[in-house]
Amino acid sequence: MEESVYESVLCVKPEVHVYRIPPRATNRGYRASEWQLDQPSWSGRLRITAKGKVAYIKLEDRTSGELFAQAPVDQFPGTAVESVTDSSRYFVIRIEDGNGRRAFIGLGFGDRGDAFDFNVALQDHFKWVKQQCEFAKQAQNPDEGPKLDLGFKDGQTIKINIANMRKKEGAAGTPRARPTSAGGLSLLPPPPGGKSSTVIPPSGEQLSVGGSLVQPAVVSGSGGATELWPQSKPAAAATADIWGDFTKSTGSPSSQSQPGTGWVQF
Repeated sequence: MEESVYESVLCVKPEVHVYRIPPRATNRGYRASEWQLDQPSWSGRLRITAKGKVAYIKLEDRTSGELFAQAPVDQFPGTAVESVTDSSRYFVIRIEDGNGRRAFIGLGFGDRGDAFDFNVALQDHFKWVKQQCEFAKQAQNPDEGPKLDLGFKDGQTIKINIANMRKKEGAAGTPRARPTSAGGLSLLPPPPGGKSSTVIPPSGEQLSVGGSLVQPAVVSGSGGATELWPQSKPAAAATADIWGDFTKSTGSPSSQSQPGTGWVQF
C-alpha cells in the first residue's frame, strides 16, 4: 500500500549549509552562535518531499543530485526539526541513514526568506495531514459532526423591505392616455370581454368631423345595450339643402359649374 502512494515536492532551495553541532548540555535549546558558521561542513541543495503523511528533508548535491542525508519528519514542530533560540535562519534536524542510526546536524540558510519558506512548507503539509484525519473521522461517524441549524431562535425576527414592490404596484396603476380619432374626439377603450363596437346612425341626426358629415358612433356594452356618444347640435345651414343641387351626369367627362350653387357637376 505504501508503494502506491506518490511522492510530491513541497519546497526546493538551491543553497543550504550543514554544520556540526556540539552536544546540548542543558534544555535551554540550541544556539547557532556556538557553531562555526564561517566553516560549514557541507553545502548543497535542499528539497522537501511528502509521501503520505510523512515529509522528508533531503540534502542533495546541487550538480549531480546525489543524496547526502535525509531527515524524515512525522510531526512538526517536533524533535525531527527544531529552531535555534538566537536566529530564524538556522535549524537542527535529525537525519537517518535507513539502518536505524540517527544524528543531529545544524541546517542554515543564507537568506531569511528561504528559511521562512522552509518553515511554511512543513507547516502547510502537517496542516493538510490534520484536515485529512478530521475528514476521515467524520466519514466514519457522520452523526458526531456539528449539525447546521437554520431555524429561528426565540425572539428572533427578520425584516423585509417592500418599498420597491409598492413602487412597482403604483406604476402599474397609472392611467394611460385615451386614443383620439382623426376629428379630435376622444374614444373610450372597449371594456374587457365586451363585443366590438358598431357604427349605428341615429335617427335624423348627423355629426360634423373634420369638415365632413358622418354618422355618430355607438358602442355596444358588455350587456348588449347600445350607448350613443353625446350628440352636438347641427350647425345652421346657409341654405335649406346643405349638399346643394346635384344633377345627373350628362356623359361628358369635363366638369361644369352650376350657377348659384357652388358645386361641380359630374
